Amino acid sequence: MNIESIGTWAGEVYKALENTDTRMLGLKGIKKATKLKKDEIMAAMGWLGREGKIAIAQTDEDIVVTLV
Repeated sequence: MNIESIGTWAGEVYKALENTDTRMLGLKGIKKATKLKKDEIMAAMGWLGREGKIAIAQTDEDIVVTLV
């Protein structure tokens, strides 16, 4: 894992969110859309969160990520 990889994964997660009508996906939906592993998705979410591009919320069933 390196900075370039995390940036690439962040781009994939961003595109997956951007390509939904609601601009919102759960962790399971992101995993299905991107084929990334959970730790790769979490690193990507950290990147996007730090840039202020996503909001993260936790429900009883899943972690929900929304583009802001």
